[in-house]
Amino acid sequence: MDALEQIAQYVKRHIPLTAEEEQYFTSLLRVTRVKKKQLIVQPEFVCKYRSYVYSGAMRAYLLDHHAQEHTIAIAIEDWWISDYNSYIFQQPATLFVEALEDSILIQIDYNAEQLLMETIPKFERFFRIITQRSFAFLQRRLLSSLSKTAEERYEEFLQKYPAIVQRVPQYALASYLGMSNVYLSQLRNNRTTKKS
Repeated sequence: MDALEQIAQYVKRHIPLTAEEEQYFTSLLRVTRVKKKQLIVQPEFVCKYRSYVYSGAMRAYLLDHHAQEHTIAIAIEDWWISDYNSYIFQQPATLFVEALEDSILIQIDYNAEQLLMETIPKFERFFRIITQRSFAFLQRRLLSSLSKTAEERYEEFLQKYPAIVQRVPQYALASYLGMSNVYLSQLRNNRTTKKS
């Protein structure tokens, strides 16, 4: 299945599409190849695209005043990523969005998305559904970081997303889970020792 067929199937899991609607939708998309470490969003520039990961892995992160990285989001195949605040409000980004692996993205730009929703109103429902799911996920993540220990957060992530743990660099995972790289390394070592 090629990239545009896959995203059409993804959309059809949420809303029905006629052949004409599918064709119109895919005509508004662009397929973009990015290399590992390549940035697709940078602070100070307006984020123009909402990106669906067809293959690869991406992360969104910010740098604090001490140049410390804080990973806000990780996305692998069949997930979306962007600097949503910048994209939705069309104002300068605060996040970097970077490829963790060579990746293929399917992107829709802001103006094309607005046109799509005006032309085929059911796409408002589609974007509402994926936005609601993202919001619920972020709330669960926030509650987890406020109420669980670093070890509990790591164990929970490991159970829910074992494939991501294997693919994402340790520094990015540590920053996503709100701990130091050294501490995550200790947790991993302790876990390996317990299994032995």
